[in-house]
Amino acid sequence: MIALLVRDLRLAVRAGGGFGLGLAFFLIVVVLVPFGVGPDTALLSRIAPGVLWIAALLACLLSLDRIFALDFEDGSLDLLATSPLPLEGVAAVKALAHWVTTGLPLVLAAPVLGLLMNLPLAGYTALMISLMLGTPALSVIGAFGAALTVGLKRGGLLMSLLVLPMYVPTLIFGAEMARRGAEGLDYSAPMFMLAGISAGALALLPFASAAVLRVNLR
Repeated sequence: MIALLVRDLRLAVRAGGGFGLGLAFFLIVVVLVPFGVGPDTALLSRIAPGVLWIAALLACLLSLDRIFALDFEDGSLDLLATSPLPLEGVAAVKALAHWVTTGLPLVLAAPVLGLLMNLPLAGYTALMISLMLGTPALSVIGAFGAALTVGLKRGGLLMSLLVLPMYVPTLIFGAEMARRGAEGLDYSAPMFMLAGISAGALALLPFASAAVLRVNLR
């Protein structure tokens, strides 16, 4: 499993499909928002948590179709399905590789981009914790969506339509946690809900992804 993780990380860095692309999209969205809503610092401070979370969600969405597509095209996915490594483990490792190359850079870049949105100083800790807790759920849910559409031509749009509704609870609690933190309020309730969503996704969705992959590979 470690060898598979290292392989996927190397492919992501060389191909450029996940590493850097999501971060660049995150930066572009955050930079463009002040041009659209105006330079009102009070308004930017108020909408910063929601904008940063929406930008992070869309940035994660960009590279989801590459989680299984490249392996399916070159036949590696068939070899992985027949290898001693459980297909559930393959799905989990693929989701982990996506998070390391896409979700983790977003978490690290969020404080810097928060400056562009005039995020209150009290909100940085809550924002980073919310992204650290929520982005793994985005990657695991995205891996499930990628497994559903693997092998389909131009399945990226269909995958987006399938995945986005499942992203909504993570977005709601993540943005709410960041908003409460920015306003100096207690954010323990949305934090626990966000952690529960991620834990449930990590526990269940690799098995669902493996089951879908077995159907698609028949």
